[in-house]
Amino acid sequence: MSIGANIRRLREKQGLTQAELASRLYITQSMLCQIERETKNPSLQVCKSLADILGCRMETLLAEQPEPGA
Repeated sequence: MSIGANIRRLREKQGLTQAELASRLYITQSMLCQIERETKNPSLQVCKSLADILGCRMETLLAEQPEPGA
């Protein structure tokens, strides 16, 4: 599992849509979608804001976690 998958998992756990999270981050939904699909990398500032909003540490966002069922 990668940063995009970690963000998506935590976002969905919080019950947030991409549009809601993007709005709170002051970025476009398109940019958040690209971050989750890993076609764009978030800036350090966006990573920090993501961690704050999702209630985790930046290290959690960056952690490699095994895929479920793997």
